[in-house]
Amino acid sequence: MGSEDLFHKRKAKKAASLKRNAARRAPYSKILIVCEGEKTETNYFNEVVDFYSINTANVEICGECGSDPMSVYKYARQRFVDENNRGDPFDRVYCVFDRDAHANFQDAIAAIEAAKPGKVYNAITSTPSFEYWLLLHFIYTTQPFTATQSKSAGDAVLHELKQYMPDYKKAKKSIFLELKDNLEFAKNNAERALKESIQRGNDNPSTKIHKLVEFMENIKSQKN
Repeated sequence: MGSEDLFHKRKAKKAASLKRNAARRAPYSKILIVCEGEKTETNYFNEVVDFYSINTANVEICGECGSDPMSVYKYARQRFVDENNRGDPFDRVYCVFDRDAHANFQDAIAAIEAAKPGKVYNAITSTPSFEYWLLLHFIYTTQPFTATQSKSAGDAVLHELKQYMPDYKKAKKSIFLELKDNLEFAKNNAERALKESIQRGNDNPSTKIHKLVEFMENIKSQKN
């Protein structure tokens, strides 16, 4: 077999593979969610996928890229490039990470905002941590969470959350299902807190998790 024949054979095989992948997907957005948390956030978003019966071929969720915000972005960028090179790009890419004590938090946001193609990449941040989003299922608060000598700002949120979820711990499963009855309350609280944080010029506390959850709730109407 000549090199030209081999090239065409490989090209046909790749095209057939892409066609099979497309056939498995539903006719709505293909999205990538990259989380800094290896279990807590990935468990949560996998539960969202299950609850709303989202086709798993349309959603890739990863939490194995490290906790550093820039590592989250770089991993997401590489996955986008890989799929784009295959001719099957993601329609949306979500980078989920906390402010907490990360020194390059703002650098990661700047990189995501500048990433091409435009309107594909989204920074889904929480200050100080993902647990603030969970806390908003119970109460509305914009009291800043600050670090002390013995606790981080994230620990302070965790302490407050445990007043309402005594059994909560990192990597806990079924969080979404446990809290779903309060989801609309939490979404409204999160949007209100985010607007207030913008007005006062301080993101402590705030979260954008509700924006991703809301997109996933309505993903079936996001036709391509």
